[in-house]
Order: sequence, then structure tokens, then C-alpha cells
Amino acid sequence: MDTAPFFAEIAGGPDGGHAAWVRADDGVRLRIGAWPVADARGTIILFPGRTEFIEKYGRAAADLGARGYGMAAIDWRGQGLSDRLTGDAMTGDVGDFQDYQKDVAALMRAAGALDLPRPWHLLAHSMGGAIGLRAAAGGLPVASAAFSAPMWGIRMRAALRPLAWSLGWGSQRVGLGHKFAPSTGPKSYMLSEPFESNDLTRDAEMHAHMVAQLTDHPELSLGGPSLRWLFGALQECRRLHALPSPDLPCLTIVGTDERIVDVPRIKARIARWPGARLEWLNGARHEPMMDRPETRQAVWDMLERFWTAHS
Repeated sequence: MDTAPFFAEIAGGPDGGHAAWVRADDGVRLRIGAWPVADARGTIILFPGRTEFIEKYGRAAADLGARGYGMAAIDWRGQGLSDRLTGDAMTGDVGDFQDYQKDVAALMRAAGALDLPRPWHLLAHSMGGAIGLRAAAGGLPVASAAFSAPMWGIRMRAALRPLAWSLGWGSQRVGLGHKFAPSTGPKSYMLSEPFESNDLTRDAEMHAHMVAQLTDHPELSLGGPSLRWLFGALQECRRLHALPSPDLPCLTIVGTDERIVDVPRIKARIARWPGARLEWLNGARHEPMMDRPETRQAVWDMLERFWTAHS
């Protein structure tokens, strides 16, 4: 593995964080990152959400490091510093949603090559939750699976759902799948949406921190999803809904003010996952790990108890 750029100054993570380039089986170059911990109790394999990048989870790595866990993460294809897939680098695109599983395979090979301490535990947020559920069902070598606001369905008004399906399908047929999905564009949500109306966090300081990360390194930013991504995501959520639950311990955390993913789909999945737990965070929005300090503390306390019980 070759050394990749890593922006420690914006991450706010523990010492020793680093990044490397790896290749997926189809040749796409991906960036993976790791924060090792001496005498670690295990390693958290983080699957980030759409638009996210390794450094965004630096503070999470610091919180986990204080509890004895190392972390590894990835920039999915089409975002962060991994290969962008269209001529417009701000378009969140993927050729096929199943391609993300090639990224998972590359990350897990890297985790093995780096000899990251076991047990490994999956922690997957939003889009990473969809990728993570698919990977876990396919035998991902982890001791447990935890999810934060997983994208097992996309929240949208009922009247818009048929339109989203038809636009996504039709764009593929006429060669316009790379175009932005309706109501989105090249601007980063984090840089364009004021704190007062954002759907991600209630914490002004954390919001300012995430804005500063992208201001300092705009090459990490990403705009809206392509029509191809939207169609692929809708298809994948439908397929996941029919998928049997993996034979893994599961903890899922969702804020009561969730506005982005489909909460009924989350409830339906947990209801048919033997032994799975669904925990609600009062008032939290889409990113509990980026919320107010007391919410973040509650998240890490729940996760630490969960991982301890399943190590």
C-alpha cells in the first residue's frame, strides 16, 4: 500500500492517524485511513455515509481511542480523495450500487494487511448502513454490527417516490444517469445549508468544525447525488428489505428528529433481526456521532457496552 494524503490538522483525531491508497478489484483507487491504539481492545471498521470522508471521523476516533478502540475507515469510490467517477467531481455517482462491495473487500484486505487488532466491529452510518447490511449478510468478518441512522430506505414524500423511480430508470435509458438528481446540484450541503436549518446536527460548534474541514480542504467536498446513484440506492433499499438479517449481534441508533432516512424501514428490519436493539436519541438528527456533547457521550456509552458484550 502506498501512502496517501491525510489531513491530521482538520481531523481532530488521536496521534498516529494515517492513510494509504488501495485498489478495488476493478481498478478504482480508494483511500483508507486508520487510527491505531496501543493495546487496543479491538478495531472499529467504520463505513461512512454519502459525501463523507475519513477526516470527518477524527473526533470519533479520539473518543473511541480513549475507550481503547482503534478505528479504520474508507473514502468510498466517488467521494473524499478516492477516484471520482464522472467528469464533474462534485457529482455523487456510482456505476452500480453493488460496486461499493468491491470497496468493502479492499478495506477488509487492508485491515488484514495492517494487522489491525481484533475483534473487528462494524460501525456504519447512513449510506454506509446500506453497504454494511449487504456486506454483513455476505459474511463480513466482524464480531458485531452497529448502525447509525442506516439508509435502509430513503425518506421522501409518497407523491415523489414514483417520480424518483421513473426519473432514475429513464435517465439510464437516455444516457443522463450522471446528471444531478432533482433539487440537488454541485454545492456541498454542509457549505451551503446554514446551521439553523441543517438536518444533520444540533451542535453549533460541531457544525462549524465540519464546515471548516471543507473550507480548508475543498477537494474533500461533494455535491448532490446523480440520478444513477438515486436509482441504484432505491433499488438497493428495496433489495435489502427482502434480505434475511445476518447472524450477528446488532445495535441500531436513530435520532427522534431523523429527516433523511426512512425510519419505518429501520423499524421493520430490527423487528425481524433476532436479538437486535433499536435505541432512540431524543431530539437528535441524522448524525448522532456529530451531535451535542451529551448525545455523543450517550452514543459512545451504548456502543462501548455493546462491543464489550460481543467481544
